[in-house]
Amino acid sequence: MTEEALRLVHGDARSIPELPDGSVHLVVTSPPYPMIPQWDALFRELEATSYEAMHGVLEAGYREAHRVLVPGGLLALNIGDAVRRGPDGFRLWPNHATATVAAERVGFRPLPYLLWKKPTNKPNAFLGSGFLPPSAYVTLDCEFVLLLRKGGPRPFPPKDPARLASRFTKAERDRWFSQIWSDIRGAPQEGDGGRTGAFPPEIPERLIRMFSCLGETVLDPFAGSGTTLWAALRLGRRAVGVERDPEVFERLRRRAERGSPPPERAPPEEPRRASTRTRGAPAPRRPRA
Repeated sequence: MTEEALRLVHGDARSIPELPDGSVHLVVTSPPYPMIPQWDALFRELEATSYEAMHGVLEAGYREAHRVLVPGGLLALNIGDAVRRGPDGFRLWPNHATATVAAERVGFRPLPYLLWKKPTNKPNAFLGSGFLPPSAYVTLDCEFVLLLRKGGPRPFPPKDPARLASRFTKAERDRWFSQIWSDIRGAPQEGDGGRTGAFPPEIPERLIRMFSCLGETVLDPFAGSGTTLWAALRLGRRAVGVERDPEVFERLRRRAERGSPPPERAPPEEPRRASTRTRGAPAPRRPRA
């Protein structure tokens, strides 16, 4: 792993002065989810204790992502809804809908989103009255990948070589651009005491191939365990990770020093020709700010 290919920033997703305007081609991230107990302490540190205040923190991150993206660049936001008891009783907290409105407010254009089912959730984890109507609840076992674009489609010169080298097959297109992904296994949370949540590496791998070209820059402003970063590097892109928590950042830095970990499993849909080009491509140099 080279310094030119990977850049780690110990900072806040709401303000990344290290990155100039229009310097990133794709943002792939999974931020802390409001109203999930795992993230309560983090939001309290940021003086956000209500649902609205939690989303206000995330909205500032979307605004910064919009600034650093190139015109036509995409924000791919993995987020899940929450079920929790609030002041008015047990209810659903629609994180995906609130995040979409917030991202649109800062300038993004919403595109059709993706849904992926998390098979790691227990199928018998029913809520409410179990087998008795009418007070049983539907199991919350899907997450959203919101796709949000900065303006219109990105312009490319005719027969752009990096774009042509990054193409996917018809089978991949048919599978990836279907709205529901049911062929991805969920990933466990980290168990070493850190406040991070892991999502399956297949998700950023697909998104990076779908919405970026070889040699381009992929940003994760909530880097966590680095899943997006390692996927970007494996696929011949440059990676920028921003992490606020000092302990999580230090683990991320040590992991980078050791070299990116191997993928949990090789993506079966990767065509051999594209995979060979990706691994054989020289590491692109990061442009100076």
